[in-house]
Amino acid sequence: MDFEKIVQERYATKLFDGRKIPEGKISKLFEVIRNAASSFNIQPWKIIVVKNQELKERLQPATWNQQQIPTCSHLLVFCADTDIAGNIDRLEKLMVENGADKESIKGYIGMMKGFEKNLSEEQKLSWSQRQTFLALGNALNGAKSLGFDSCPMEGFDPKEYTKILGLPGNLVPTALCPIGYASDKPNPKLRFPKDEVFV
Repeated sequence: MDFEKIVQERYATKLFDGRKIPEGKISKLFEVIRNAASSFNIQPWKIIVVKNQELKERLQPATWNQQQIPTCSHLLVFCADTDIAGNIDRLEKLMVENGADKESIKGYIGMMKGFEKNLSEEQKLSWSQRQTFLALGNALNGAKSLGFDSCPMEGFDPKEYTKILGLPGNLVPTALCPIGYASDKPNPKLRFPKDEVFV
């Protein structure tokens, strides 16, 4: 399926049929998500993968009882990671392990650390959440490219998700992406005209 067809046919699925996506396809989707763009390549996100049915049902009330949660194959919980400094350290280590000279990247690492140091805690969260939505975009289009469906969701209680999933303080649930095989039908896709969008 070419990319234009993917974005035309992808829609926010409201009900899945409960079938499980093969692990091979899940692995391919994870690669698509893992390769998402991010500022400085800091990748300030973690994706919690929920496939246990009992856990999905425990999370459903914290998602306003929406039916996507118990009927999906896998629930991806996209969390912004506010430990930006930790991610910079990990990225530096990864760059060196992949052949970068530590001295030659010193200026770049210093620039990233200076950026992080100047952010308030609220700004760290806001920035990380904006980055996380880039990864979510890859998940939505990636799912359709692999032959299954998805739904981007912000209608949930992040504090309850944090409690139920036992997340550390630096991981903030930001968006959900249940994936599976749709049992509903898409409505016609409505978008503003190009001349209103591109000005």
